[in-house]
Formats: sequence, structure tokens, C-alpha cells
Amino acid sequence: MQDAGKFPDGLAEENLHGGRIFARHASPLSVVVLGALLVLALLDVAGGHPSTPVKRDFGDAALTVDTPRTLRNGEFFETRIEVHARTDIADAVIAVTPDLWRDTTINTTLPSPAGERFEKGMLRWSYGPIKAGDTLHVKIDGQINPPLFAGTSGRILLYDGDRRLGQLPLSIRVFP
Repeated sequence: MQDAGKFPDGLAEENLHGGRIFARHASPLSVVVLGALLVLALLDVAGGHPSTPVKRDFGDAALTVDTPRTLRNGEFFETRIEVHARTDIADAVIAVTPDLWRDTTINTTLPSPAGERFEKGMLRWSYGPIKAGDTLHVKIDGQINPPLFAGTSGRILLYDGDRRLGQLPLSIRVFP
């Protein structure tokens, strides 16, 4: 018989949990899901840590690109490009294939290039002469637009005027 006042009329102890094992405890499934998310984050499956810069030596100059390789939709990012001249470069031109920045908004390019144009299927920024031994540092700020999903890839090229010095392939994973 029930203790008077312990349960409302019509309820008893067995009505509260129906005999289930975890009746008064959280489901272990929630702990497993949370733990799996934490392990994925620690393994950097979804990005969030600094990427290793990509470097290429073209003889006359070396190109280094430091940009996140894994991003999420809507995320702001920074790309740093360095051109180290080994010989005099009359007109350092950094070119980007449009598919690399598809569905991406480029907010800032510092320093501002002396000239900007779209030519021969590429976005081109002209920075003028670089003396042998000097390094050009370029910082580009952008944001991933919501339609971009799964990722993008393209190339960053280095020119001395119209003479191509080399190219660097690049891919970026994008998560929702």
C-alpha cells in the first residue's frame, strides 16, 4: 500500500520508470555521442588548427602560401603569401584561378597591388619589382559563402610580368 501523500492518486513507484534499467539516469548514448564529437575535434577532422604552409621553389623565386586547409561555411579566414626573390623580378604578379575562390568573398588584400585584372582566365595582382634577396608579403582576408560545400581547389601562380615562374596547387575542405 502507498504511503499517504508520497504519490498523487493513481500513481505508484512502478508507474514512474516502468521497470527500465536506466529509468532515473541519463542515457549512455548521449555520453557516447558527446565523447565521439570530442575525439573528432581532437583529431582535427573538422578543422580549427593552423595548417602547414605550402612552399614551392621555382629557381628565380620561392612561393609560400599559408592558408587554412579546412574551413566551415561562413567562416572568416586569412591567407598569407610570400614571394622570396632569388633574382631580380621586374613585375611580381600573383595569379589565382577563379575556381579556388569560388563562393568565397575576398574582403582585403594588403598591401594593395599596383594593378588588378582578370586575364587569361585568372585573377592577377601586380606588385611591381622585387630585388634579389627581398621578400614580398601579401595578406588576404576572406570569408566562405554559404553555398560552398565539400570544398574547392585551384592554383596560385607566380609570374614575372607575363613569364610564368611556377604554380602551386591548393585545395580547401569546407564543412557546413
